[in-house]
Amino acid sequence: MLLKARSDLELLEENRRFYDMLWTDARLIEPERFNTWPLVRSLIPQSRRRLEVAPGLRPRLPIEGTQFLDISAPALARLRARGASVVQGAVSSLPFPAGTFDLLCAFDIVEHVDDDDLALHELSRVAAADAAVLLSAPLDPSRWTAFDELVGHRRRYEPVELLAKLAEHGLSVERSAVYGMRPRSSYLANLGMWGLSHRRERAMWWYNRVMMPLAVRFQKKLALVPGMVDTEKVDEVLLVCRRDRAARSSRYAFDPLRTFKRTY
Repeated sequence: MLLKARSDLELLEENRRFYDMLWTDARLIEPERFNTWPLVRSLIPQSRRRLEVAPGLRPRLPIEGTQFLDISAPALARLRARGASVVQGAVSSLPFPAGTFDLLCAFDIVEHVDDDDLALHELSRVAAADAAVLLSAPLDPSRWTAFDELVGHRRRYEPVELLAKLAEHGLSVERSAVYGMRPRSSYLANLGMWGLSHRRERAMWWYNRVMMPLAVRFQKKLALVPGMVDTEKVDEVLLVCRRDRAARSSRYAFDPLRTFKRTY
């Protein structure tokens, strides 16, 4: 469900401005510090070729041996300095051959693009048969707030709609979990939004130096369940998908050039 009509270019520029400023003064957080690490670690032995899209400075896949792609130059510079293999680009036009990767991670990304079908098509296209694809997505359009607008979201998903969309692109959900680091307190969320709107540089400093370290320190253990988790009152979900062997992403099957029409 679309919440606000903004063009691809507008969304891209809003996201680029927000995240360039966020990552300019941020510290890189090692993937081992996130609650996703036990899941990622379990997938590494069978995943020689790995891609993470839009990691910012919060990568979930191992920095060594993973290809990273992001629109933010400051984030890529920090990752490169850490020894990562990086390329600047967008999820809607991935510069990799079909079937390249055994493990893909794209957290906090499909809700940011105008054409999420194109983004999912691209992720499915570069995934090898039986590849694991880790995604996250915010749920329930009725939960839309100014926070979604501020951070460059295009949509929130109805769970049934999200599952159908993934299936259309050859991605089946094996496991899922409640996910996200957004404050439960509406007061803290509103304070953060006010700061980002009126005192952005100071708010970014607090986020990077205080809020994010605390969120990482006190994050709950990831509780994965088979299939889709009970989504009642869930703000965001993490999905462990599998690229079906025989399936093909059909939305763009007869227009192969469209994949490359939206190059940023």
